[in-house]
Amino acid sequence: MPIPSIHPEQSHQSHLFQSASSISQLEQVASWFSKRQAKEIPDALQAAAVLFAADHGVATGLTVCDHPHSTLERVQQAASAHSVIADLCKQTACQLHIVDVGVAGSLADNDAIEHAKVIPTGTPDITLGSAMTQVDYWEVVGIGEEMANRCIDAGANLLIASSISCGDHIATAALIAELLGLSAEEALTTCPDVSPEMYASELLAVEKALTRAKGTPSHDILRELGGLEMAAMAGFYRAAANKGVPVLLDGLASATAALAAIAWDVRIAGWLMASHVSHDAGHRDVLEDLGLEALVELKSSLDEGKVAVLMLPVLQSAITLQQGLARIEMNGD
Repeated sequence: MPIPSIHPEQSHQSHLFQSASSISQLEQVASWFSKRQAKEIPDALQAAAVLFAADHGVATGLTVCDHPHSTLERVQQAASAHSVIADLCKQTACQLHIVDVGVAGSLADNDAIEHAKVIPTGTPDITLGSAMTQVDYWEVVGIGEEMANRCIDAGANLLIASSISCGDHIATAALIAELLGLSAEEALTTCPDVSPEMYASELLAVEKALTRAKGTPSHDILRELGGLEMAAMAGFYRAAANKGVPVLLDGLASATAALAAIAWDVRIAGWLMASHVSHDAGHRDVLEDLGLEALVELKSSLDEGKVAVLMLPVLQSAITLQQGLARIEMNGD
């Protein structure tokens, strides 16, 4: 299916009821899906969420993570039968997949996790060298593409990608700073209780990584500065766009991966919707550059797919409303 213009709904004028502002916003959401499904009234949503997990060597010895557990423990927690994300997905009939692409430590005995480890300990220190070789990079991009295609083949018409990674904030900040021309201070989000000394060390790491990668073409910057889970998400977004299936972005890492993916092909932006904007440094800047307006604004961070999945009932309600208005209009004729 060919990829349409980036924001085709801007030229779409509904002939249904002229609604109050909140109803009108829901109508706009329904119209967004109508354009991408090429249907006057969009089909009900069948969503799939994929969480890609990996570690970051640059954070070793630097990060005092606001999460009390390592990436390994957080993946195990998310994969448990009654984790928050598992319960949210059950509530919304959303498929859930958790994919290990580079978590330090073994998850081989957990059948709830898909095993696709590319680098056993995650990416190396990006202040010293490239995050990934060309071979590793395209392998993990391909894993993301494969996961998107699998979800679509299983019937999904809305995709969500997010990540599980303790210590990804340095790589995320470096990507945002490089792609948007922001300073390290403007792009770095760290734990609220981090010491001034630790924050200074994290800033220095971002600056060193940016200096090392100076001159890298934008289409290759994800390989130089990103994480395995980010590259997987970028591949996931590209495959979704190529198949003509919309994507609902989650938090900052999810949006940053989309920003990097668009460096390959700007048309990917036409398939993206932002679930929320958080207080994380650079999140609003990334969404503005993508041309996206978030559905909700949060004063805190909530990651690992939770906000995107939380928004599914709202999106489905918008479509249901559109269907109801269409029936009223047809009866009126």
